[in-house]
Amino acid sequence: MKTYQVLSALLQYPERTLCEALPELSVALAPHEGALSRLAPLFAHLATTPLIDLQQQYVMTFDRNPSHSLHLFEHIHGESRDRGQAMVDLLAEYSRHGLQMVGNDLPDFVPLFLEFIGQQADDEAARLLGDAIHVLAHIGGKLAANASPYACVFALLETMSPVAAEALTEPPVRDMDEALETFGPGADGVEPLLKTMTGGAQPINFYPKAAATQRP
Repeated sequence: MKTYQVLSALLQYPERTLCEALPELSVALAPHEGALSRLAPLFAHLATTPLIDLQQQYVMTFDRNPSHSLHLFEHIHGESRDRGQAMVDLLAEYSRHGLQMVGNDLPDFVPLFLEFIGQQADDEAARLLGDAIHVLAHIGGKLAANASPYACVFALLETMSPVAAEALTEPPVRDMDEALETFGPGADGVEPLLKTMTGGAQPINFYPKAAATQRP
């Protein structure tokens, strides 16, 4: 299992299967130098907190707090029509790589996006992460400001990105209804988040559109 796929699993709603798989996930991170130590706060949190508390905290962190939302485009477009088009473009990017969503999530759900880039070649994965790192770092900063154990996932992603994150402006007011009506619920089940398909499409462009700062 690649690092991106481990991070995807860690950011999903905590179930007993996730807690039981923590040793396996830690082994999968071993080839990525420093990853396990960076993620130690979250591993400890998941390993020592009762499941019901983990689930309640997850909902309060990600579902009840718009600034922590795990939907990428919510932090960019808010209620604007641009958000719907951005998700259509992201679905097209998945299709271009021969993948199709499976489950009830919107296409900009961070665990879904991480699973997607984890299935790409290293160069392509780095490009996609670099495109999205500005939003991911924004979410991580909000989590860190609230001392969330999940912040370490986004801090690790920043170290993996070939592009330095740029600051985002505050997004418009949150409104998920139109997006859910358009994109969800999806097909049966939640595992895996993506399945292979055929077809081509145009690539997605993440904010900011201007040339990003490359890491030295």
